[in-house]
Amino acid sequence: MHGHDVTHIKWRSNDVHVHQYSTQTTVNAGHSHMVQGVTSRVNNTMGHVHTYQGTTTFDDGHVHQFSGTTGPPIYTGDGTHYHMISGTTTVSGGHTHQYSGRTGENVSEP
Repeated sequence: MHGHDVTHIKWRSNDVHVHQYSTQTTVNAGHSHMVQGVTSRVNNTMGHVHTYQGTTTFDDGHVHQFSGTTGPPIYTGDGTHYHMISGTTTVSGGHTHQYSGRTGENVSEP
């Protein structure tokens, strides 16, 4: 059986936090875009997820929209965590782009 020791993680229901993210899309139609932004604010609870949305960088004369929900938290040895993101942009210029990556570590908000 596989298990994890999460005793070092401090759970505080009022620990509202966000994550920054930045990743490049696939190259389609001879170009790519950057997907970047900040996730929604949520409480730091076991298994939580964030939503995110935005507009890609302007490349090759156009932009795309993107949105999604992160995967569950992936905890690091120091008690922080990150999330995976992936998806497909909206159609613009007759094509879409795929993206995948990870957020940065959690940033607490007051």
